[in-house]
Amino acid sequence: MQVVLDNGILQITIANPEGYLTRIRYGGVENLLETRNQGSNRGYWDVVWDAPGYSGTDWYVVRASACFCSFLAAFQLKWFLTLTIYLECRLIGSSFNVVVQTKNQVEVSFTNKWDSTAWKSSEKWRLPVNVDRRYIMLSENSGFYSYAILEREKGWPAVNVYQIRAVYKLDRDQFHYMAISDDRQRIMPMPQDRDSGQPLDYKEAVLLTNPTNPDLRGEVDDKYQYSCEDKDNKVHGWISSDPQIGFWMITPSNEFRSAGPVKQDLTSHVGPTTLAMFHSTHYAGYDVTMSFQEGEPWKKVFGPFFVYLNSAPKSKGFGALWDGAKHQMTQEVRSWPYEFPSSEDFPKSVDRGFAFGRLLVHDRYRRRTLMPASSAWIGLAAPGQAGSWQTETKGYQFWTRADRYGGFMIKGIREGVYNLYAWVPGFIGDYAYVQEITITPGSAIKLGDLIYEPPRNGPTLWQIGIPDRTAFEFYVPEPSRYFVNKLYTNSDINKFRQYGLWERYAELYPDNDLIYTVGVSDYHRDWFFAHVTRRVNETTFNATTWHIIFPLEDVIPSANYTMRMALASATRAEVQVRFNDPDLGIPHFRTMAIGTDNAIARHGIHGLYRLYNIDVPSEWLRAGNNTIYLRQSKHDSPFQGVMYDYIRLEGPPQRL
Repeated sequence: MQVVLDNGILQITIANPEGYLTRIRYGGVENLLETRNQGSNRGYWDVVWDAPGYSGTDWYVVRASACFCSFLAAFQLKWFLTLTIYLECRLIGSSFNVVVQTKNQVEVSFTNKWDSTAWKSSEKWRLPVNVDRRYIMLSENSGFYSYAILEREKGWPAVNVYQIRAVYKLDRDQFHYMAISDDRQRIMPMPQDRDSGQPLDYKEAVLLTNPTNPDLRGEVDDKYQYSCEDKDNKVHGWISSDPQIGFWMITPSNEFRSAGPVKQDLTSHVGPTTLAMFHSTHYAGYDVTMSFQEGEPWKKVFGPFFVYLNSAPKSKGFGALWDGAKHQMTQEVRSWPYEFPSSEDFPKSVDRGFAFGRLLVHDRYRRRTLMPASSAWIGLAAPGQAGSWQTETKGYQFWTRADRYGGFMIKGIREGVYNLYAWVPGFIGDYAYVQEITITPGSAIKLGDLIYEPPRNGPTLWQIGIPDRTAFEFYVPEPSRYFVNKLYTNSDINKFRQYGLWERYAELYPDNDLIYTVGVSDYHRDWFFAHVTRRVNETTFNATTWHIIFPLEDVIPSANYTMRMALASATRAEVQVRFNDPDLGIPHFRTMAIGTDNAIARHGIHGLYRLYNIDVPSEWLRAGNNTIYLRQSKHDSPFQGVMYDYIRLEGPPQRL
C-alpha cells in the first residue's frame, strides 16, 4: 500500500501505513532517493534509546558498542571495555489518515499507539511513545513539510532517549556535491570509498586510500567534520550535476531542538545522507540524555521542517542552487510559526506570546557604570537553575541575540511557564531571571531593564583567553599531512575541524608539557586548544600537567584571591589545580571526573560549558614568581581531556 502526494511540481510516495518515504520524483528524475536501499531505508525517522534493566532483543535493531562519552560514540574496544546495548528503532505508523485535503493543501498522518501489553515481549520491544508523523504538501510549492508529535502517557515505563532525527538517503549516482554553508561545500567521497578506506582511531573517521575520485586520495572523511551549531543549522543538503538539482533540509526554528542555540550536531554526510537532528547526545554526552521516569507523561512536536527542491541549468552552476536554497530558508524563517499545520498541538502565531526588555551588565571592576549586554544570547526555557538550559531536553526553547544596546525581543513563544536565561560574550557565568515567566496566547511580557552581575570578587590580576565558551582563540595546530580534509586547509575559521589534532600535542611537546608565562606568552600562539594526554605507545597514554607562571609584587596577608576557570569542553577528564607545589598529594582543587561531550575527537572546539570558582588563600601564593599546575589526570585514551575557555586570577576585594 502506498500514499502519493503530487502538486504538479514534485511527487512523493509514502509507505502505508508505515509512513516512511520511498520515492521523491522531481525535475524529470523518477526517484531522488537511493533505490538500492529497501523502501524503509530511504526517508525515515528513528530514535536511539534504552530502558533500565534491558537485556533482551530489540524489535528493530540491537547494537553493541564500546561506550565512550555517549551511547552513540561506538569507539574501538581497545580504548574502552564497557559494553553498552542501545536500541535504534524506526518511528513507523500502523494507521493512515487524511487530515486535510483542499486545492491548496494536503496533510496526511501516520500514527502508531504504543501497546503496553507488548512491553518486554521477546517479539515486540517498542519505545513507549505514541507516534503521529505528518506530511504536508502545498500547491505551487517546490518541496514538502514534515513533523511528528511524540507522546507518553501516565504510567508508562522509564526510558532514556539519546537521539531523535529524520534521515534522507539520496541516490549515490546522482548526488556528489554537498553544501552546508558558504565556506563549507565540496565534492564528497562515495560510500564505497569509505568501505575500502583505512579506519582510523574511531569508526566514523576513514582515510581514503583508493577513492573513486582520485583527487580525494589521502584525505580523511568523518561525518563529524560537517557538524555545526544549531543556531547555524538552518539549511544544508546536496546537489546533483545531471540534471542539476538541489535537495535541501531547511529547519526554520530551533524551538523543538534540545539544549539551546550553541548545541552542535550533524548535518549532511557521505551516503549521500541528509539529516534533520532534533535531539542527540553529540557534543554533550550523558548530560543531555532525555530521561523519563516511571509514569512520567510528556508530549512534544518536532518540526515542521521543509525539504526543498530546486533546479537550474548547468550554465548557472551550483552556486545558483545554493543561493536559491538560502533564499528559501530566509522565507521559511520569516514564515515561522507556520499557519498551515493542522494539529492543535502546533500553535499558530495568534496563540503564542512574546517577551522583550534590555539586559545590562554590572561588573564594577571593569566599569563602574552599567554596560549593555551587547550580542548576548537570551532565551526562554524550562524553569531551572542558571545555565540549566544547556542540558534541558524535554521542552521548548526560544532564543534571540541582543542588539548592541542589550535590547532583545523573543517572538513566537508557545504557551507555558519558563525562566529567562542569558549569557554574555566577554563575561563569565550564566544569568537567570529570578521570576518565572508565564506565556499565554497573545501575551506581551515587558521585562524592562535586567541586570546581570557576573561572578567577580576582586580586580583582574591576569587572564588567559576570551570568555566566549569556546577554545577558538587558542592555538589550533596544522593537521598531520597524512590526515587532511582539504576543505579546511585554507580556513582559519574551521581549522579545528581537521582530524587527529589531539596527536599534535605530543609532537609539539614531546618531553615537557606546556608552560605559559603571564605577560610574556601569547595565548593565540602558546596555549594549545585542548589539554589532552600524551601518547607513549599504541595503548598507553600519560597524564599531562600544564604550567602557568605569573608574578606577584606582593601578597596581601590573610586575604582571599580567586581563580576563575571556565571550561569549554570536558571528556572523561579531571583537572587538578595546585599552587606552587606540583607534588602536593591532595590538590588545592580538583574538578573530580567530568564530561562526556567528546568534542576533542569530534572536532567540536567546545562542548558543555562549566565554570569553577576557586578560592585561593594568600598562603598558597608568594611574592615574586608563582606557578599554577593544571594537571589533567585521566589518561586511558587519546581523546580524554578538556578545552579551556578562560582562566582569570582575581586579587582580594577592593573598595571602589
